[in-house]
Amino acid sequence: MTVVAVIDSGGGNIGSVRYALERLGARSILSVDPATIASADRVILPGVGAAAPAMARLHALGLVDPIRRLRQPLLGICLGMQLLYESSEEGEVECLGLLPGRITRLQPAPGVRVPHMGWNLLQKHESQAGSEPLLAGIGERDHAYFVHSYAAPLTEHTLASAVHGARFTAVAGRGRCFGAQFHPERSAAVGSRLLANFLALEA
Repeated sequence: MTVVAVIDSGGGNIGSVRYALERLGARSILSVDPATIASADRVILPGVGAAAPAMARLHALGLVDPIRRLRQPLLGICLGMQLLYESSEEGEVECLGLLPGRITRLQPAPGVRVPHMGWNLLQKHESQAGSEPLLAGIGERDHAYFVHSYAAPLTEHTLASAVHGARFTAVAGRGRCFGAQFHPERSAAVGSRLLANFLALEA
């Protein structure tokens, strides 16, 4: 059985993330202990809220460097994905630096409300389509559920994107580090498939 350490980042989505993992046959452990996290088969960094207090919590718990040193697959979800980048405009905070780029605020416009809340179309990026196991079985017309006001830019590590006013990174990947801006635990079959693919990744 795959053991997944879910980092206790204080977010309100932790319970639903753990339930989604357990439905897929994984064992989840909620932890802030660096040794427990480092010994797990997979690690998930969930998050709901703002970047600055989330990073302050990780620093206070002594988890910043242990997260940076992880060698097993790591998945950041929503705010957790944003924390994987170099910095965030939200609170002008330095983040984990595992993915290059800066998180910026979504810009409201006529017909474009911020925060972005609801289902949105995922678009795989051509350079990654068919070659990224995290997105296996997720089609070009599939939708996922988003709740966020900040987002990551498009980079060479963008695996899939979505549009809310402007196009932003919806799924990112670099080496063993991955992020999903949407909530897989609330995205029905698409979210379940992404989590199953994450559990199946080679360590």
